[in-house]
Amino acid sequence: MNPSHNLFIIGPTGAGKTSIGRRLALHYGLPFVDIDQEIERHCGVDVSTVFEIEGEAGFRQRESAAIDECSQRNGVLMATGAGAVLAVLNRRHMIERGYVVWLQASIAQQLERLERDLHRPLLQVSDRHERLHAMAQIREPLYRDIADLAVPGEHGSVTSATERCIALIDHYWQRHPLASSQQTA
Repeated sequence: MNPSHNLFIIGPTGAGKTSIGRRLALHYGLPFVDIDQEIERHCGVDVSTVFEIEGEAGFRQRESAAIDECSQRNGVLMATGAGAVLAVLNRRHMIERGYVVWLQASIAQQLERLERDLHRPLLQVSDRHERLHAMAQIREPLYRDIADLAVPGEHGSVTSATERCIALIDHYWQRHPLASSQQTA
């Protein structure tokens, strides 16, 4: 077990990191930080625009800076982007600074959940299945390497998924005893 003040949510696109993360943050009384939203707030434009102007490399630099800054906080729930695990330093920060929960989702689940989503830059391709498969081949071993807890994806509501996560997190997370007195946003 990884004793920590922080919870970090990782996983593939469409796994529910933001939706479930918000509910988990509320449940555990932690401020919620979505890394993509932090980048948007800092840049003043959406992630798609950052990709358009700076490319994926520029976005990844911004993502790493945001993860470094946010993961240093005490008592935060941070939801990362799906590709955040690609950078060695991001992985190190997450391992050292928080309890890492991997929300899993099959490619079929991702396709279903993202069917109408036209805003994710890396999914603006003709064959989403192939793109998701290629990303999974690279990212799943990285998720596995840093996760303290893996939560299998299932069909169902965000509420039931959150309840499943809470049950598993409560069973395995060794929350640092100072977390409630040192929370910062």
